[in-house]
Amino acid sequence: MVELAWPEKSPPAGRAGRRPAWTGDPETPLDLAVLRRGLRAAAAVGFCPPGAVDDDTDRLLLTFEELSSNALRHGRLPARVAVTLTATGWLIEVSDAEPDRLPTPAVGRDAALGGLGLHLVARLSDGHGWVVSDGRKCVWAHVVCAPPLLTGRALGARVGGRDDHLASG
Repeated sequence: MVELAWPEKSPPAGRAGRRPAWTGDPETPLDLAVLRRGLRAAAAVGFCPPGAVDDDTDRLLLTFEELSSNALRHGRLPARVAVTLTATGWLIEVSDAEPDRLPTPAVGRDAALGGLGLHLVARLSDGHGWVVSDGRKCVWAHVVCAPPLLTGRALGARVGGRDDHLASG
């Protein structure tokens, strides 16, 4: 179940000493589109944890877009985005200069009216939250790569060491 309120908590430990490898300062929706294309290109050339697949990158990009567009729509410029590669995925941090307007997911609203991005991010990420520091609000999400799906051969090995039961016949 998705939480109705986003928790006030710091990003996961383990990022100490790590510098974001991918950053941007969007001011307009066009800037956001350019940054998203750049993030996709970076992921395509190796800005991914080991074992990442296209579905993981899609979750990264959707989470990035939802958090970044919220900063432009509901925050105050300057907005800043930073993506840090972790051992299991990506940490996305989006900050803006509106520390008093906290991330509040829409409740009881017709989905056609929008406002469901924070709910979506909560489902796509392994962890999420926000903090206020130095007069800036930082909303974050940790997108973790999904474990690989079991293939037919791996599944056969798990259920008895044979895969002949997978053959149609």
